[in-house]
Amino acid sequence: MSAFERLTQLKNEKASANLVAGQEYLAANKNNEGVVETATGLQYQVLTMGTGEKPTARNTVTCHYHGTTIDGSVFDSSVQRGVPASFPLSAVISGWTEGLQFMPTGSKFRFFIPPHLAYL
Repeated sequence: MSAFERLTQLKNEKASANLVAGQEYLAANKNNEGVVETATGLQYQVLTMGTGEKPTARNTVTCHYHGTTIDGSVFDSSVQRGVPASFPLSAVISGWTEGLQFMPTGSKFRFFIPPHLAYL
């Protein structure tokens, strides 16, 4: 087996293990207090419910966020950069497009986004 083939095999094994870990995490997480699971598999918790209007997929939103892995490691954070992010909801991962439409302006939610609604 070539080094490239071995590296590809290791990468695929790690990806498979991560997928299983994520599925197990979400299966347990949906039973936690306050966690809502939608028909698509998106899970969320309402931390603070705002009172403003809810965005639609045609809107551009401005928000602060932390992107983390299931072990809590931060991989992206507008908070750490000190500047909220602005983006059209139609141009982000489908988990965000779906989830942010549940949030009235002023809300704070925690999303648990399965791989098929994220970066696959």
